[in-house]
Amino acid sequence: MGGSISTLLSNDAASCIAVAERMIALGTHDGTVHILDFLGNQVKEFRSHTATVNDLSFDIEGEYVGSCSDDGFVVINSLFTDERMKFEYHRPMKAISLDPDYSRNSSRRFVAGGLAGQLFLNSKKWLGYRDQVLHSGEGPIHAVKWRTSLIAWANDVGVKVYDTANDQRITFIERPRGTPRPELLLPHLVWQDDTLLVIGWGTSVKIAAIRGNSYRGANGTQRLVAISSTKHVDIVASFQTSYSISGIAPYGDTLVVLAYIPEKEDGEKEFSSTTSRQGSAQRPEVRIVTWKNDELATDALPVHGFEHYKAKDYSLAHAPFSGSSYAGGQWAAGDEPLYYIVSPKDVVIAKPRDAEDHISWLLQHGWHEKALAAVEAGQGRTELLDEVGTRYLDHLILERKYAEAASLCPKLLRGSASAWERWVFHFAHLRQLPLLVPYIPTDNPRLRDTAYEVALVALATNPSFHKDLLSTIKSWPPVIYSALPVISAIEPQLNTSSMTDALKETLAELYIIDGQHEKALALYADLLKPELFDFIEKYNLHDAIRDKVVQLMMLDGKRAVSLLIQNRDLIPPVEVVPKLLDASNKCDSRYFLHLYLHSLFETSPHAGKDFHDMQVELYADYDQKMLLPFLRSSQHYQLEKAYEICVKRDLLREQVFILGRMGNSKKALAVIVNKLEDIEEAVEFVTMQHDDELWEELIKQCLHRPEMVGMLLEHTVGNLDPLYIVNMVPNGLQIPRLRDRLVKIITDYRTETSLRHGCNDILKADCVNLLVKYYKEARHAVCLGSGEDEVRPKRDNGRATERGAGGVRRMEKYKTRGGGRCCMCFDPFSIMNVSVVVFFCCHAYHTTCLMDSMHSISSKSASSQVSEYDDYDHNDDEDNDTKSSTPRMRCILCTTAAQ
Repeated sequence: MGGSISTLLSNDAASCIAVAERMIALGTHDGTVHILDFLGNQVKEFRSHTATVNDLSFDIEGEYVGSCSDDGFVVINSLFTDERMKFEYHRPMKAISLDPDYSRNSSRRFVAGGLAGQLFLNSKKWLGYRDQVLHSGEGPIHAVKWRTSLIAWANDVGVKVYDTANDQRITFIERPRGTPRPELLLPHLVWQDDTLLVIGWGTSVKIAAIRGNSYRGANGTQRLVAISSTKHVDIVASFQTSYSISGIAPYGDTLVVLAYIPEKEDGEKEFSSTTSRQGSAQRPEVRIVTWKNDELATDALPVHGFEHYKAKDYSLAHAPFSGSSYAGGQWAAGDEPLYYIVSPKDVVIAKPRDAEDHISWLLQHGWHEKALAAVEAGQGRTELLDEVGTRYLDHLILERKYAEAASLCPKLLRGSASAWERWVFHFAHLRQLPLLVPYIPTDNPRLRDTAYEVALVALATNPSFHKDLLSTIKSWPPVIYSALPVISAIEPQLNTSSMTDALKETLAELYIIDGQHEKALALYADLLKPELFDFIEKYNLHDAIRDKVVQLMMLDGKRAVSLLIQNRDLIPPVEVVPKLLDASNKCDSRYFLHLYLHSLFETSPHAGKDFHDMQVELYADYDQKMLLPFLRSSQHYQLEKAYEICVKRDLLREQVFILGRMGNSKKALAVIVNKLEDIEEAVEFVTMQHDDELWEELIKQCLHRPEMVGMLLEHTVGNLDPLYIVNMVPNGLQIPRLRDRLVKIITDYRTETSLRHGCNDILKADCVNLLVKYYKEARHAVCLGSGEDEVRPKRDNGRATERGAGGVRRMEKYKTRGGGRCCMCFDPFSIMNVSVVVFFCCHAYHTTCLMDSMHSISSKSASSQVSEYDDYDHNDDEDNDTKSSTPRMRCILCTTAAQ
């Protein structure tokens, strides 16, 4: 008990205690009675005695307290008035008990006894207070308890019960054998209810039941007889203990015993003041036992100075039963059973452990996990979880079990944002925050931005947790924290040994959150992230890839080439090529360069013309099939350098092409014949060169190889006379399959000759037909001038107008023999707006003059003829013989002259 106890007992010692329903009375060795509340705070003080207070007693209402002392006085004080009564007995008084109805009964009775060996019943009469001796002659009175009308007391002989209602003694219970003298070990009497008396003396416990005799009525029922002479006592329970009893009290159907553990088997010696060893006593214990001496619980009390105390130095009292439970001897529902253990320097409050006490006890003994399980099982208040959780976490922190503490935070802190923030900063102070980060909630509750930022910075500064930082950044919503403090913590680590790939990717993610996409691109490029290309397209970062060419190629050459080609206006080849060349130590940059230049050439043959010399070598190294098409398509490479490359790599057809382009046809032919050994290609090459000397060179190079001669004979038909080759073949040269080849040559020659004759005949026939057609066309006339509009109304109006307006001008081109005059009327064409007909013989006529002169032809026919003649001007390819059989218009002068 706290409060004023420590102060009161600092210079004094407690001797006895009594508990009422609303307060506590504590007696001390200096004769003072202290009235305390249940927290131990002093309410009143009665300096009633000059010697040790031996016993205290409250009435049932708790309005009066009586005390007795070694000074021989009994004092009764009113707690709420100034009333005080003092009685002197001249001998030390050891026990007192007020009438339970003391405050309500005008007789003001109490019973007291002491070393005089007399038990006094004091009551108020008409003439004052008078003492009645209830018992004497059997030694000092050691204890007395009054319940209803029953008074129980103990002396040296045993325990007696007296009924004040009939002024008769009911029973006698003998003192247990072997019990030390009462002066050394006092007896303890407790009324559990109106009929049960609990006696604890030495090492013996007896429970006596006060009963009344019954008789059988006429109807067979049992009835209790209400006269005292019929009452008797039954011992309903009795057992021996292995310890000395310093106090006893009821606890429902069990007993609470204050046990003093003796050190010797001989109890008498143990309690002998001459033989006991000072300073070696054990702790007193509070034990709960059944009426059969089954121990249910044991608790040792850590009182001050227990080593020097004896059994009689301790006492036990319990709070009175309240209300209707008083008579029944059981705690009422809602009442808290309280027991008070008094030692000279301490007052200890004992009460049955509830779930919260159990949890507190577990915490005190370091069993935090069990305490947590008990709280979660609903054995305590919900609010207790916070306390248990905090103490559990503190315990784990002290044990340096940081990971386990972090894993328990979600269960222990739950939805308390303030608790979470407190532990976040506590872990940060301990430099163990990375262990807590995976468990920090981002919603319900949501913490302050600072808490999340501190957590991320803690991960960023520890290389061991960089991967955890990356996963945290990806999982946490960006809105709950600011990226700038974390970026500021990471950026100084760039280009240092602590910069890991995970930290780079984390920094890139933070740059994206902060809107710094170009910086994020740079980090993604260094990390060769596959999503780099999508990232560029998403944020339109084509301008920023200028310095990331090599990384893009290393990541995905095809996509990188496509990206660079599409954006060659922003990143021209003159910038891309040097960057790839400078990256030779990082990757196969020449292969990347080949991919880029190849795609560039396919897209635009002239875009990378400055690098075609380099491209020749790249094709030779990486894609030889494409080299020859490239050599044929490009005009921007040096032939000599390209030839050297082809020679080094033994690329024969490419050598042939380059030699041919260089004009060194003989050397090219030698490569084909001697290295490629491909006569077909050699013949094709010589044919394309249109050089007879090459044929001779080809033949010369083949003559010393019989198989070549045979193949040459097969493939020169149509290009060279086989007899020429045969004549040059040395005599005696054995040519494989010569007979078959000669047969084939002759057959092919005959076929070729036949085809030539047929072609010549067709050619001659075509020449004759074309000459005839030319002759006929030459005889046709051309109609010029405005007359065409009338003659050919179906022609296009715009075209006719052009002819009419330009007829005279067009006539100027024709050098007519009439000097620009009609050969019939000799009038100049310019003075008449009349259509003109011109013949290929250079004679020209007015259309009217010509038609009038041809009187043999009707005007309808003439008109039709003019239209037909006009058609010749526009349909030169038509076969004139298929036209109408109408007589053709002829030049009059030429016809006349011919006739």
